[in-house]
Amino acid sequence: MKLPALFLLTVIFLTIVLPAAGACPSPGVQNSANSPPASTRNVSTQNSTSPSEDNPRPTPREAAEMRGDILSARKDYLAATQAYEDILKKEPRNAPLLNKTGVAYQNLGDPVQAEHYYKRAIRANKNFGTALNNLGTLEYSNEHYGTAIKYYRKALGKDTDRATVYSNLGYAYAADHEYSRALEAFGKALAIDPAYFSHHGGTGPLISQRTPADAGELNFLLAKSYAKIGDIDHTVQYLKIARDNGYKNFAAAAKDADFAPVIRNPRVREALELPPLAPAPAGGKTPS
Repeated sequence: MKLPALFLLTVIFLTIVLPAAGACPSPGVQNSANSPPASTRNVSTQNSTSPSEDNPRPTPREAAEMRGDILSARKDYLAATQAYEDILKKEPRNAPLLNKTGVAYQNLGDPVQAEHYYKRAIRANKNFGTALNNLGTLEYSNEHYGTAIKYYRKALGKDTDRATVYSNLGYAYAADHEYSRALEAFGKALAIDPAYFSHHGGTGPLISQRTPADAGELNFLLAKSYAKIGDIDHTVQYLKIARDNGYKNFAAAAKDADFAPVIRNPRVREALELPPLAPAPAGGKTPS
């Protein structure tokens, strides 16, 4: 990425992410706005069939799904899957409900069943981007970052929460060491929803990859990007911000190739909490 574009994204993170220090919720599954929490990394239950405000008295069918949602919110995922599967016996092609079932299985720690239900949701509705995103999170968890990226990119062309998908895409690019693309994806998430990283938690049918340490991780990623191009001032600046936001895994940077251009600088080492280097021999070059 060219430096001007990187600087623009830097400004975005400074003005938006930083105020959210300590307020970043855990990554999760993204459901519709009215759906109760489902946990994990943003799984989405878009187009839920739960009752609306215009119909406060749920029908027996709606009450059955509400029961599953409540069980998911209480983290009783096994009971939630059973509640959803009872409904699916009569509605085997209900894509949002199939997705909710997948989310519950993913939260239960059963990726095989989660994948099964996500793929059923896509077969029921090929434009259901939420399930594509959630398949991406399964691949991400298995460190199949290239495959995860493919699912996220497909999801972006469908009907889903694009801010969450862009955020997930950014994390996948970062894990695949494509930092410029990661920053670009994070910037697009913020362009859609400037408060995204401060208010999105692990609720709903769309799974998100964020963790409680999001602000720290994001700023550490910015520091890595600046370190790679030898920009000491911005590297130190974002390392300090990352630390202030709870980031702790600084020791790994000592062996990270991206930090090689600046790792001998005393200010960088101090920000990384690394011991100072031994004094240079007489006539040796002191790090700038």
